[in-house]
Amino acid sequence: MKNIFLVVPLLFLILSCENKVEKVHNAFYYWKTDTYSEVSVPEKNMLEQQNVEKLYVKYFEVDYTEAMGSFPISKTNVRLSSYCEENLPKKYTVIPTVYIKNIVFKKSSEKDLDKLADNVNFLINKFTNEKFDSIAVNEIQIDCDWTASTKDRYFYFLKKLKPISQKEISVTLRLYPYKYPEKMGVPPVDKVTLMCYNLINPLADDSKNSILDLKEMESYLNTKKKYPLHMDIALPLYSWMQLYQNNQFKGVLYNGNDLKKVLKETKPLWYEVTKDTVIDYKDYLRVGDKIKYEEITPEQINKAIALIKKNIKLDKEITVSLFHLDANQLNNYTNEEISHFYSDFTK
Repeated sequence: MKNIFLVVPLLFLILSCENKVEKVHNAFYYWKTDTYSEVSVPEKNMLEQQNVEKLYVKYFEVDYTEAMGSFPISKTNVRLSSYCEENLPKKYTVIPTVYIKNIVFKKSSEKDLDKLADNVNFLINKFTNEKFDSIAVNEIQIDCDWTASTKDRYFYFLKKLKPISQKEISVTLRLYPYKYPEKMGVPPVDKVTLMCYNLINPLADDSKNSILDLKEMESYLNTKKKYPLHMDIALPLYSWMQLYQNNQFKGVLYNGNDLKKVLKETKPLWYEVTKDTVIDYKDYLRVGDKIKYEEITPEQINKAIALIKKNIKLDKEITVSLFHLDANQLNNYTNEEISHFYSDFTK
């Protein structure tokens, strides 16, 4: 009996070590597009302070219309070349990331997808040469909210992209396909990044934080199966405001901290505008307008990490990406807090 009591703790220790993350590669998403932008000095300092190794840069999106078929939009205009003397392109691995709307796969034939794979690869190479001084690219990430009805065509596209690009292919994975791989399929790629945010339709439930609701997240993570592909993790470091005028949704605002002084809280997550305000010469807030302000606190991120560690069997070496690299959004967190968002996975 005494030997049994000695063996059980030892067995528990061995099993727990099998699932322990030993190394984290620090990463950020960079999601600014359309207008010309550079990685700002505060953002560059953040990359250096946090020992960031990878930047997932959104190169462009792919949309669809009946008249044009599939076409690229929201092309990146960011350049890292201005930091060549400081060796930034060599220090950070850039992973081109392409968001493809699900309608593309609803409307496309296999012949269309053959052409799309060629075009996506061509544009990635073009942007890499023009904007990133032809740095070596070893991985491409595809971001798509695929459905059960589009999975076959989406997976067909991914299979075509791999030999054309001759690169490692990763995809983003939402929590629903993570929990239901039998229904949603497992993408034919090298690895996935689990997106631990945007769990709820922003307009579907006015009482929940659509960016990160911990109870909702836990309900998707409580599967005991290990996902059959290597899994990395992405966490949200951003906030937004949903603007309602005359009880009608008007759009999303991102500079929430500047607006707090003209807002009065009416109930959890909800505020009312107390003074007519103009934002960036284009958005007009009027007294009485309603705003749902969704933000993510360090405490919420820490709890999310605890849930992930408790429920997901991760490999010994993973990448943890924070969404996204924006100095205004990152002002809500200290350097020490951000550092812990990475390091806590190994504790």
